[in-house]
Amino acid sequence: MANARATTKYMRIPPRKARLAAGLIRGLTVEQANLQLLHSQLKGGKILKKTLDSAVANAENNMGLRRDNLKIVEVFVNEGPTLKRAKPKNKGGSHPIMKRTSHFTVVVGE
Repeated sequence: MANARATTKYMRIPPRKARLAAGLIRGLTVEQANLQLLHSQLKGGKILKKTLDSAVANAENNMGLRRDNLKIVEVFVNEGPTLKRAKPKNKGGSHPIMKRTSHFTVVVGE
């Protein structure tokens, strides 16, 4: 059984928020997942939709699989590097601001 994979890296969204969108499509067929992400208001949903479309294209072009038979085998969001910034605070101090990034991975198969 062949699986196709697509990865999107270094996206500027915290993994915790992106995992909400990943939970919406876990275990669905590609058509159902596409509809779910299309009508989702989440920022992670838009990024995940592009990654899903890329995984489907990889399955069709590289492995010769049909889009109708594809199902999401695995979807996960890992933590990427954190951009560390500082915000000035009183008495000359500073407060750390962590700008987190995410790596999206979608695996589709029959």
